[in-house]
Amino acid sequence: MQPATAYDITRLVTRVLNVTPNGIDRIDFALARHFLSEADAAGIMATALGPRVLAGDKARAAVEAIGAHWGEEAEPEADTGYLRVRAGLLGEEPPAAKRATARVAQGRSGRVLGALHALGAYGMAIGGAPRTALAKGARYVNVSQFPLWVASYFRWLEERRDVKAVFFIHDVLPIEMPEYFREAEYERFRARLANLARFGTAALVTTNVVREGLQRQLPPLGRADFPICVAPIPVAPIFSSPPAPDPALAGVPYFVVCSTIEPRKNHLTLLHVWRELVARDGAAAPKLVIVGGRGWKFEAVAALLDRSPALRGHVVEVSGLTTPSLKRLLDGARALLMPSFAEGYGLPVVEALTAGVPVIASDIPVFREIAGGRATLISPLDGEHWLETIRELARVDARNGITRASIGGPGSWADYFAKIDAFVNVL
Repeated sequence: MQPATAYDITRLVTRVLNVTPNGIDRIDFALARHFLSEADAAGIMATALGPRVLAGDKARAAVEAIGAHWGEEAEPEADTGYLRVRAGLLGEEPPAAKRATARVAQGRSGRVLGALHALGAYGMAIGGAPRTALAKGARYVNVSQFPLWVASYFRWLEERRDVKAVFFIHDVLPIEMPEYFREAEYERFRARLANLARFGTAALVTTNVVREGLQRQLPPLGRADFPICVAPIPVAPIFSSPPAPDPALAGVPYFVVCSTIEPRKNHLTLLHVWRELVARDGAAAPKLVIVGGRGWKFEAVAALLDRSPALRGHVVEVSGLTTPSLKRLLDGARALLMPSFAEGYGLPVVEALTAGVPVIASDIPVFREIAGGRATLISPLDGEHWLETIRELARVDARNGITRASIGGPGSWADYFAKIDAFVNVL
């Protein structure tokens, strides 16, 4: 008989104020659904009184409320963001844009209020502290690393040595490359690692690159033998479905980059490449769709996006696309671009490859691991090579020159869950 699981839903609950999920949100949501599906599972939430246990059925309902709030199943034709992208690529104004935006804003406000109301009801069902309320030999799973930097949140684990704590570690980049993160993140991540070593039993990671980075950090903390399971995250099933490009965009050569705008993602190189493409090819230059919000230290990118005449009409910026909208956009793209300086995984790369969409990505260790010979890898510093590769692919007729056959992803969700279950349950 496998041990009961207590899944920490604290971060998922905080995402009620986000209209759509990011990559970590999607991973957290998928694993929450899996672990909370067990009959004897429980949720754990942070409260003003510290962590408290939430009955499994209530935790499952809370997670489903968040999923419904995100509205991830909405079709592109119902997604204002997608309609805005299509209009931008065609050089048109979105039809009834203001009215559509108002309707969507009202719908989003309703979803937020509905989710908050539901979560409030679930909050009333919160039980005792995990120190006393969890079943003997339970497994505590925390996928979001929230709030791993706060030691007091986890002290109950020292009183419950029978409970095995498993943490999902997405990367160790704030330690290895602190220049790409807010200054405070370095010390916060050091606290995360110290608490992982102090309270954790094992870790889940997505790549060998992350495993090796974590293994470099743990010996000085006295945990050289820390168990680590490497399991690449699968993609949503929609990315394995047959391509369905938007017929309205059939004659428009465009590329997609999908990530929050911040220095580590290297949008600046792409925008300089696009400015040069326009200088060389004029109106015939391909277009670029940036899918992602503006994060931190985006001012240099924003200056180009907002003020460069050369980029106006050639670069479309959007955030908050639903998964079906992203899939539709990728299906018609010449390629996904991923020029990052550093990553822990790279979910958009795996999604595009699974969908059969060409990928041009940085030649960095993690992309060599997850993409290998299936993607075109270029140094993130070699702007001219990026330009020529993009320019050549833009000239190819999409219907005749680009193979859209899916090459498959990292495996099914069933295989993934079987692997991590086998790892967690024998700790």
